[in-house]
Amino acid sequence: MNLLETMRIYARVVERGSMSSAARDLNMGQPAVSERIERLEKYLGCRLLLRSARAFNCTPEGLAFYERSKKILCSVEQAIAEISNDERDLSGSIRIAAPHCFGETVVPEALKFIRATYPQLDLDLVLNDRVVDLVTEGVDISFRLGQLGEGAFIACRLGKIDRVLVAAPEYLERCGPIREPDDLNRHPFIRVQCMFGSDQLPLKHIDSVVESAPIQSAIKTSHWRPMYELILAGVGIGVIEEHACAAALADRKLTRLLPEFNVPPFDLHLLFQAQRPIPSRVRMIVALLKKCTPDILGRVGRDAGETARRIEALLDES
Repeated sequence: MNLLETMRIYARVVERGSMSSAARDLNMGQPAVSERIERLEKYLGCRLLLRSARAFNCTPEGLAFYERSKKILCSVEQAIAEISNDERDLSGSIRIAAPHCFGETVVPEALKFIRATYPQLDLDLVLNDRVVDLVTEGVDISFRLGQLGEGAFIACRLGKIDRVLVAAPEYLERCGPIREPDDLNRHPFIRVQCMFGSDQLPLKHIDSVVESAPIQSAIKTSHWRPMYELILAGVGIGVIEEHACAAALADRKLTRLLPEFNVPPFDLHLLFQAQRPIPSRVRMIVALLKKCTPDILGRVGRDAGETARRIEALLDES
């Protein structure tokens, strides 16, 4: 039995809370994972997991073995990194989590950058709008928008994600302009379910006065893309992360509403597990993401601005 590899399998099973989930992560069959755990328990002479019909729990011995295994696996990885002469040979896998909108529009550019820098590294991207627990989900690194929440992690602030209140020009022509925050309640609001806790939209005036305006939630979705398409089609109004709608604003397919007000932005953090030592692959990828993510967000804004300038020039010529 390859004890080190079996320890990796066992650690992923504990973190994912499921044989089948761990098997998918490890690109193995579930029977093979189960067989490796059974062999490990036989080798150690004790029960590590208490199985039931739907789930399992770690025995005290199983929990202790998991904690020791994680330290050993990290130490092995660190030792390999320290004797490696070429950081481009960084190998293994990195599991990264991100919210849907940010993960679909920004993170792919970051993954391209990682892949170009470390071509031997396998990348696993998990998209989910709920708060992901790094340990139980078996995640190495997580992008998090808004509140950090609780958990044992280290957080690095990357900046802010601006949000924009928008509508399609055709919708405004059909339903009339929106000049004041009180006007919002007379228009169907389309939003992602977890975006606001109530039918109140927080707004910050340019003079720093913060207020909230009532909104009429007409459509709620579990994913940002249907919301975006419905707003673009003129069904209603809504708030979209700026990087996701910058091109549509530049092309005048969307119009910013109440430009003297801002929807409070999301804080953007990068989270990774608070373990010692920090695995070298995690440490190096975190450093890379801290460098490239703000650049990617800035490029989105610059590209949108350049598109807007080209459109203005064409309109002037006509």
